Amino acid sequence: MSEQHLHIVTHDVPYPADFGGVVDLLYKIKWLHHIGIKIHLHCFLNERPKQKELEKYCVSVNYYKRKKLSGFSFSLPYIVYSRRSKILLKELQKDQYSILLEGIHSSYYLHQEKFVDRKVFLRLHNVEYKYYEQLGKFENNFFKKMYYLHEAKLLKKYEKKIANKVPIWTVNSEDVILYKEQFAVKNIEFIPVFLPYEQVQTFVGKGSYCLYNGNLSINENETAVCWLMENIFKTLKIPFVIAGRNPSNKIKRIAKKNKFISIIENPSEENMQLLIQNAQINILPSFNKTGVKLKLLNALYNGRHCIVNQAGIEGSGLNELCFIEETADGFIEKINELFIIPFTAKEMQYRGTALKRLYNNQQNALIISDMIQ
Repeated sequence: MSEQHLHIVTHDVPYPADFGGVVDLLYKIKWLHHIGIKIHLHCFLNERPKQKELEKYCVSVNYYKRKKLSGFSFSLPYIVYSRRSKILLKELQKDQYSILLEGIHSSYYLHQEKFVDRKVFLRLHNVEYKYYEQLGKFENNFFKKMYYLHEAKLLKKYEKKIANKVPIWTVNSEDVILYKEQFAVKNIEFIPVFLPYEQVQTFVGKGSYCLYNGNLSINENETAVCWLMENIFKTLKIPFVIAGRNPSNKIKRIAKKNKFISIIENPSEENMQLLIQNAQINILPSFNKTGVKLKLLNALYNGRHCIVNQAGIEGSGLNELCFIEETADGFIEKINELFIIPFTAKEMQYRGTALKRLYNNQQNALIISDMIQ
C-alpha cells in the first residue's frame, strides 16, 4: 500500500490545545499521524507562536502571517479574507495530495477556484454565520455588535457560495441538517471531534459544589454565567464555582453579592481538570446551538452529573448522558435532586460505552483515511 499524504490548513496554530477551537485540530493531527498518514501542516499565525511540538506528527510544518490590517473586504468575511497567502497556495500546488481545510476561515482559495481536479475537504467548526449572529446578539459594545452582525451577513453569503464545492465534514449532526436545508448541500456528513480523552475518568461518589467552566471573556459564556447566578444560585444555598479565562467585571460584581459563589480565574489545565472531577454537578447551559461544546465532553469524560439545556447538547449525540432543563425552575429542581445523589461505577461504565460509540479517535481517523484516498 502506497503512503498517504494530506495537506491540513488550520486557521490558528493547533498547539497547545488550550482552547476549544484547536482541540479537534491537534488530536486529529495526532491520530492521523498514528495511523500512518503523512501530514503537511499549514498554520496561520494569529496570536499564538510557532510550535516545534507539531513537527513530531507532521512531515512538514509551514506558517503564514494573517493579514490583519489588509484583511477587510466589503464582499468577503474578515475571518476568511485575512487568511490568504500566495505562499500557501504555491505550497499546496506543488503536488496532488488531498487537502483538508480546517474551518471556513481557511477556505479562501477554495472560493477562488484554485483546487480544480483536486481532492479537497472542508471541516466546519461551526455554522459560522449563526455563531456570529449569536455573538452579535449578546454583545453590549455597539461597535463590536455591528462587526459581528456585519460579519454574519457576509458569512451567510459566503457559506452558501462554497457549500457545494467540496465534501464537508461537520462536528455536529444538526449542522448537517442546517446546511442541507439552507444551502441544499449534497455531500456533507458528521464526523465527531477528536479528543484528548480515551476513557472516562470520573470519580464515583459525591462532590461538594456545582461548577461552570469556560472562556469567560466570550460574551455568550458571560451571558450563561450571569443567568445562572441571577436566576438559579440567587436562591440556592449550594456552593457554585465559576472557573475559566478572564472573567469580566460584570461576572465578578454579581458573584461578590453571594457568599456561596466563588470565581477561580485563569486556572491551569491541571487545576481545571481537578475542579471538573471534584464537582458534584457540572452545569453548562448554552445560548448557541451550532458546533459542539468541548467543555461538555470534558465534563462527561471527567466529571459526575451534567445538567445542560437543549442548545448546549444539540447535535452532539449526548442527550442520554445529560440532564436537560430549559427553565430556571427546572434547573433549580434538578440541582437540588442531584446534589445529594452519588455518582456510581455503573453510571461511569454506561457513560464510557456510550461515548466510545461516537467519540472514538481511531475509528474516526480511519474513516478520514478512507475518504482521502
